[in-house]
Formats: sequence, structure tokens, C-alpha cells
Amino acid sequence: MANTQQSSSHGKLTAVIAVAAVVIVLALLSAFIWPGWALNKTTTPASAPTTNSTASGKKSASAKAPSTPTISAKALPTDATSLLKAMPDSVVNYARTDANPSANWTSTSPLEEYTMTYSTGNDTKNISLITAQWSSADDAKKQYETLTASLTGDEIASGNVKVSGKTTGSYVIRKDASDSKKAVAVWLNDTAVFQANGPSDAVTTFCQKFPL
Repeated sequence: MANTQQSSSHGKLTAVIAVAAVVIVLALLSAFIWPGWALNKTTTPASAPTTNSTASGKKSASAKAPSTPTISAKALPTDATSLLKAMPDSVVNYARTDANPSANWTSTSPLEEYTMTYSTGNDTKNISLITAQWSSADDAKKQYETLTASLTGDEIASGNVKVSGKTTGSYVIRKDASDSKKAVAVWLNDTAVFQANGPSDAVTTFCQKFPL
């Protein structure tokens, strides 16, 4: 009687194991062969971050402004003075396209004065630069103070002008009170004064990168 019961139990156990094995095999076939849900679940989301990362990287690179001009600077006249010769051919992506004697500050008796145009090739973004030199640093400072006192727009930046670690003047950049998209920068360097007018962001960079 005991042997008969053991044989019956053994038979049922074998049947249960066989059914379980079939279920496992079917589950594996469904996951990795057809319809392959396990494989599909792994590969589908993995491609999305790669695509998004590449797209955003290209967008960032294309938005970067050029650091050198795409146009050539206009040659200075053969009789150019030392002050005019000291003016850079280019500043960042702006090239000097015009330089002429001017008389904006004649009442303060500068030794010489010039008005220059720096351009990227797009005239709507041109920067107009006036520069003059006086016989003394005090006279130049008076002109600097007069010009900065007349600026009424919001301040963008200000600070000292340094040459070889020595402070030789100062600068102020303010929004153009008549046009919020533009700015005016005025800076003093020893006996020379400079005033730049143009697009706000461009003028700020231009002033801070100007070598004099």
C-alpha cells in the first residue's frame, strides 16, 4: 500500500516538473525569438538620447560667434599719424573699414581726432569709434569725465584700463538712452579718449577687447 502511494506521488511530481519546463521554454521563446518583447524593450529607448544629444550639440556650435573678421580691413593713408597707426585693423570679428579726421571734440583742443568705422560686413551692426589725443593726461581726463557724465542709459559695465598691470585710465559702458538695443562705451587711456557706439552686445565685447 505504501509503495503504491509513493509511486503515485512520484508520478504527479514528474508531471508537474514537465509542465513547468514547458512553460519556461515557451516563455523564453516568446521573450527572445517571437515576438521578442525582451529585446524590443531594451533597444527602443537607447537610441533617443543619442539623437537629442547630437542635435543640441550642433545647435550650440552654430550659435557661436566668429572670433576673427570675415572681411579685410581698409588700408590707412600713407600719411597716417602715430595715433591712427596705433588703431587695430580688427577687434574680435570687426574689421576697420573707414578712418577719417573729425572734429567732434574740437572745443577741447585735442592734438588730433579721428572717426572710424568697424564692421562685420553687415552695416546694420557697424560700430562707430571716435578717438582723440591731448597734450596732457589731465586734459584727456576732463574730456572723459564730460563724455561719461552725459551718458544717461543704464550701466552695463565699468572698470579700470590697465597696461602692463598699471592702471592708465578707466571705462564705462552704458545703454544708449535713445535706443535700448544699442550701447555707448567711453574709455580713457593716459592722453587718449575713445568713444564707441553700436549694438549693445557688440560694443561691450569691442570695448573690453580693444588693445588700447
